[in-house]
Formats: sequence, C-alpha cells, structure tokens
Amino acid sequence: MNTTRNPSQKRGAFLAKVAQYALHALLVAFFLLPLVFMFVSAFKGDELQLLGDMGSLMAFVPHGDLSLQNFHDVFDRSPFKLAFFNSVLTVSLTVALGLIVNSMLAYALARFQFRGRDTLLAMVVALIIIPFEAVAVPLLLLVNELPWFNGHSVVTGWLDSYHVQVIPFIANAFSVYLFYQFFIALPKDLEEAALMDGASRWRIYWSIVMPLSKPVIATVTVLQFLARWGDLLWPVMVVRGDTFATLPLAMQTFFGQFPRQWGDVMAFAAMATLPTLLLFIVFQRWFVKSAISSGIKG
Repeated sequence: MNTTRNPSQKRGAFLAKVAQYALHALLVAFFLLPLVFMFVSAFKGDELQLLGDMGSLMAFVPHGDLSLQNFHDVFDRSPFKLAFFNSVLTVSLTVALGLIVNSMLAYALARFQFRGRDTLLAMVVALIIIPFEAVAVPLLLLVNELPWFNGHSVVTGWLDSYHVQVIPFIANAFSVYLFYQFFIALPKDLEEAALMDGASRWRIYWSIVMPLSKPVIATVTVLQFLARWGDLLWPVMVVRGDTFATLPLAMQTFFGQFPRQWGDVMAFAAMATLPTLLLFIVFQRWFVKSAISSGIKG
C-alpha cells in the first residue's frame, strides 16, 4: 500500500498542526495571563502606575517601581497570618479526613455485596447534582442546634468555630464516586490472594488498595482543596469576627477597606493563590495520570 502523501496532504497536515498549536497557545494565554497580571501587579508599588498600566499590555510587564511594599501593607492592614493559618488548618483537616472516610465508603460499595447497596450508590450519585447553595440554610440551622464540648462544658451551636468549617464537608459525594470508579477498575487478584493468606479487609484496604490509588487520591485532594480553599459562602454564614475567619472571608473584608489599594489587593490574592499552585505542582504527575486513565476508560 502506498502511504506517500502528496504535497497538498502534507500542507493540510501542517496547517492542521499549526492551528492546533495556535489553539493550545490561545487557551494557555487565556488561563495564564490573569495570573501573570495578578503577580506582576502585586510588586508594583506605585498605585498610579498600576492603574495606568491596566489599559495596556504593560499590565503584564514588571517595570517601574517594583517593591515588596504591597505585601507589607497586607500584613499591616489585615489579619493575613491568622486567616492563612485558619485556611490551612480547616482545609487540611477536611481533605485528610475526607480521603479516609470517602475512600472507605467507596471501597465498601465497590467490593461488598449487601442489601441496599445499589440504592446507596444511587443516592451518592444523586447527591452530586444538588448544589451546596440548596442545603446551606438548612445546614446552618442544623449546626446551630448541635451540641459541642468546648473544653469546659457542653454548649449548643457550632457557629464561630473550626469544626463547623470541617465536619460538614468531610463526607463528599463526588469524592466517593471518584474513589468508587477507580476501585471497581482495580484487579481483584491481589485482594483475593491476600484474603487467602489471612489478611483482613481493613489490611487489604490500607496496605494494598490505597497504595495503588495514588492517581485518584491526588485528584480528590486537588479538587477538594480547591473547593474548600476558595469557599466564601459558608464562612460568611458561620464565622463572626477574625478569630476563625479563612482567607476568602479575610480578603472580602480587606477588599472592602477604603481607600482601596489595588496593589495591596493583588498582593493578598497572590499570596492566597500560591498554595493551590504548589499543591497542583506536587500532585501534577498523579493528577494527569488519573485524567488520562479516566479518558481511556470513558
């Protein structure tokens, strides 16, 4: 069979590749340019220069009066350190506990046969399509009536605390579904061999299944971290004051201060964005592997 291409076919393939790369470059620019603008503006100490550059391509170029003054202003004018600690604490606890709880439920659904299993799985899938805004107010009324031991006595209500920002979000239907889809695709040979050797289901889950699940663990970690790190609605509803405020809430308060300094706002946003970028860089290899494998199976 003659597979030699004529000049017109080669030209068409070349143009198609050029168009593909141009589209990719456009998408990269679409997503990266706002980040570049934010980080560059965070170092511009002259507010008038920053405002003047916004209407041109110079907004993406680090020039002029570059300094760390905007970052110093953020620490002086807002409780950034406390808000950053609160965000790291609440998000880390939510993600870590969620990985255990959601993966355990997903493993039970993928490997155990019990009455009501299909119904429970259908409920998990159904919960994915319910937006949080639909249950936010009922959840607020519920946590406001729940008891909690504060170290001295039992009090009613979880408002203005760390646990009100962690416990309601540990179990997540979408995370359960992602784990479930990954677990049912895992071969059962290793698990059956371990059962024959006398290993318990807990030992199999912890020592065999979870080490093989790094791609889905990375995916769930990144997605849940992004969702919780940038959440504003729930902190606005349950937090009073700065003691338990997270970064989105602190940034909203900081943004409302007058006079509004855009350089300071960009510096605040840049520092709040860095953890998510670092997290994705750390988990990038497993995250991409999970996305590719999902695409092949799909």
